[in-house]
Amino acid sequence: MLQQLFFGYYAVTIIVLSLLVVTRRNPVHSVMWMLLLFFHIAGLYLFLNAEFIAAIQIIVYAGAILVLFLFVVLLLNLKEEISIKQFVGSWPAGLFVTGLLFVSIVSALGSYIQGPVGKHTIEAVRSETHTKALGRLLYTEYLFPFEIASLILLVAVVGAIVLAKRKLRS
Repeated sequence: MLQQLFFGYYAVTIIVLSLLVVTRRNPVHSVMWMLLLFFHIAGLYLFLNAEFIAAIQIIVYAGAILVLFLFVVLLLNLKEEISIKQFVGSWPAGLFVTGLLFVSIVSALGSYIQGPVGKHTIEAVRSETHTKALGRLLYTEYLFPFEIASLILLVAVVGAIVLAKRKLRS
């Protein structure tokens, strides 16, 4: 019962914080809500016995990437974008798309069938450390998606630098 309460708290809080991140008018406020969101996601990882992932969540996302976001937001000087009215007239279309997405998710959850247990069970992960199990998976079975993710992050960094350089020239 206590575990369900903790999981429910983290789930509801993460949803609320996600909504606060995308609905704030001031981007600096969004980044601060995102920081709180990352800490709650790390807490959820701790709750699921994934201590290494929780530490990585705080070090990489809350520490490095969020600072990069804040730096880029401050470099872009978004005063004009803040003054523009949010949710410009397209909220009925957004509500319709959200409803369709909700119906499709609920219908998909109704047809969910749990698959067989894989070779990476909790006992197998505990026999070797979390870090070793994660590293082995990333560098053997999931090497290609891992490299694609690193390439996407590199493109995002280059895009942020280009945006910052363009604003500095003008």
